[in-house]
Parts: sequence; C-alpha cells; structure tokens
Amino acid sequence: MVFDTGLTRSNLDCFLHCTTPTVKSQFLPKSEITSLNRLWHPSDTENVEYFTLSDLWNCYDEWSAYGAGVPIVLNNYETLVQYYVPYLSAVQIFTGNSPVNSLREETESGDGESDSSCDDSESDKLWRWDGGSSEDGGSEQDSVWHVNNRLGYLYFQYFETSTPYARVPLVDKINGLCGRFPGLMSLRSVDLSPASWMAVAWYPIYHIPMGRTVKDLSTCFLTYHTLSSSFQDMEPEEDGVEGAGGKRKEGDGISVPPFGLATYKMQGDVWLSGDFGRDREKVVSLSSVADSWLKQLRVQHHDFNYFTGIRRG
Repeated sequence: MVFDTGLTRSNLDCFLHCTTPTVKSQFLPKSEITSLNRLWHPSDTENVEYFTLSDLWNCYDEWSAYGAGVPIVLNNYETLVQYYVPYLSAVQIFTGNSPVNSLREETESGDGESDSSCDDSESDKLWRWDGGSSEDGGSEQDSVWHVNNRLGYLYFQYFETSTPYARVPLVDKINGLCGRFPGLMSLRSVDLSPASWMAVAWYPIYHIPMGRTVKDLSTCFLTYHTLSSSFQDMEPEEDGVEGAGGKRKEGDGISVPPFGLATYKMQGDVWLSGDFGRDREKVVSLSSVADSWLKQLRVQHHDFNYFTGIRRG
C-alpha cells in the first residue's frame, strides 16, 4: 500500500494535515468592511474572506460518520491508515454583540446537561482579555472596555466532561446544541473576536489493513483551533501558492489548522520518530501553546487536564 503523503510528511504531520478542515469561504461585501471591529481586524484590505460556522461543521460531517483517515508509516516501513473520529471537547465563542445575558454556558457530565448565566458585571470579572482580575488596575469602566472591545461578549461556551464512550461525534453534538443557540450555525468568522476557539478530541476507531498491534495506534489527540478571521492572515503559506502572486478566489477555502495540541497514550515512537526529531519538539511546543492559551483565558479544560495528567481536586 503506497501513500502520496506518507513519504513526504512525518506521521505527526500527516495527522495534523488530515484532520485540518478547509472551510468553504466567501468574501465580505465591501459595504460591510468599514463596519468591522478594528481591534479585531486592524489591517486595511479591499477583500476580507470569511466562513460561516455552519460550513465549518460541515467539514466534520464525513469524519464524524466514518472517521478521518490518517496514513501512517510504521517502523518496519509497513503502511496503514488509522481512522479517527472527532468529538467536540470545548468551544468558546465571543462576539461583539451583548445579549441580555452576556454569559451563556453549556456544560455536560455523564448524567446530563446544565445551563447557567450571569450578569454583565460578573462576565467582566471573569473574561478580561488581559487575564488579570477586575481589581488589577483601572476602573470598572476600564474593565468593561476590555471585555466589550477586545475580548467581546461570550455568546456560548461548552466543555465536555463525560467519558469518551458517552460522547457523540462532533457534528451530532453541534446539531443537538444549535436549536437553543442558532448562532452556532449563522455566525461568521468575521463576527467573532480573536478569543474564540474550539478544541476537538480525536479518538481512534480502526485501521486498515487490520491485524497490526501497535501501541501508538491507540493514541488520542486534542487539537485547538481559532475561529476568528483575525488570524487568517497569520496562517503559513503552503507550497508557495500565495508567494507566487496568485490571488485567492471566493470559494477556494480557508484552512483552520491547529494552533495547539495535546496527546494521550502516546506510548511508542510512531508519532515522534519522523522529521529528523522535530516532531517531538513540535508536540512539546504545541502543548505549551495550548496551555498558555487556556491560562490566558483563565479556563479549566477538562480534556486537556486529563490528557496531560493534571488532576484537579
């Protein structure tokens, strides 16, 4: 069995590549560009590309049903395809609009779901962009400014806490939530603040051909993705397409690669032996970035704590 990606990418890079969604894109009407939040979209540009959250979830539709196939080259140069199913692990969506209850929260345990909300003053204290408490310098008006202009208002958040066996695939989970939170479908990446993010848990289901017993094939991954258009210009260019002077066209698609990563049950070296040792450094670096992101937003992410061995009392 021969793969066109297996020989040019390490196993880790293959996983990151095969599980990165490329979302159908659109260009914002020029009449709407001037109304963008300049703190979130500081650059002046004639074309602003965006995607809708509904199109993002569509990228996970087939993966949720059949798994995402990841080509893997084993140490004996045998090749196989390991399939991973995505599950929504966490998401926080910040917008520029203030709902009646600025903090809307979804949490789930193995026994069911619960909703909670708090008033604007509590939201200001919990979600300041600079990560400090509301008493750390400045007035109450300064605190409100930090939330409204830089972080935005927390429209929705969800943190999965149930066991993997009690979870449903990502698309099924989103479909179950969007009835109460329609913004999960209608919001656009240009509507979201830079603090908006999601984490996807990838659990292995099977590999083809069957019959191999490899410890690392039970490895689970946790990928972190930003949801705001604010970071689109920061994405690395692949294969020199942009550098060659070609202009992107509407519908080309926006790649949403992970900015952070955590792993669980990585017992061998299948994922770390490639790319001349740089994969090990990459895992450490991506995990550190994920940890820093969570600390900056002052949130406890259950899956990250579990994957990295952090135990909370």
